[in-house]
Amino acid sequence: MSNIFLQGPHNRFTWDKLGNIKDGRKNLGESMPVLVYRLLEYSMNHILTDKLGTEGADDVFRDAGHLAGTEFAKNMLPLDAPLGTFLAELQRIFQELKIGILRMEEMDEESGIFTLTVAEDLDCSGLPPTDEVVCNYDEGFIAGIMTVYTGRTYKVQEIDCWASGARVCRFQGRVMDKGMGS
Repeated sequence: MSNIFLQGPHNRFTWDKLGNIKDGRKNLGESMPVLVYRLLEYSMNHILTDKLGTEGADDVFRDAGHLAGTEFAKNMLPLDAPLGTFLAELQRIFQELKIGILRMEEMDEESGIFTLTVAEDLDCSGLPPTDEVVCNYDEGFIAGIMTVYTGRTYKVQEIDCWASGARVCRFQGRVMDKGMGS
C-alpha cells in the first residue's frame, strides 16, 4: 500500500485520501452521529466567518461542497446511466448515507434547470429558525454532482431551508455555460 501523503500535499483532497474506513474503524464502524458532523461544520463556519466574513465563509463552504460533490459523483454514481436511473441511484445513496431524503421536483433536461428537495437534511434539520438559508455546502455538493453528470457547469441555490422556517431544503439549479470546457 502506498503512502497517500506522498501523492501530493496532505491538504489537497482526492477521493483516495478518505482512506479505508471499514479497515480503520473495525470496532466503531462507518457511521457517526449527526451531532459530530455538525460540531465540525458549525465550529468551522464560525471561525471562517470570523476570518473571512459571512460571504467569504459561505463561498468556502460552497467551494468545498463542490469539490466533494465532484469526487462523490465520480466515485459513487453511475455517470453513464440515463437521467432517471442516475436520479434514482442518487436518491438511494443520499438516503443510505443518511445525507437526506432527496426528491427531484422538476428537471428540464434541455435547459438543465431543476428544483430538488432534501428532507431531513444532514446540515440543518432541527435547527432553530433564523429566517435564513444555511446549506451552502449542499449548494456546492449538488452543483458538483450535476456538473460531473451532465458535463455542464451548474450553479445551485438553496431557496428554502429548515433554518428559514421550511421543513425541507429546496434547491434550484441552473446551467452557467454550455459545457465544462467552454
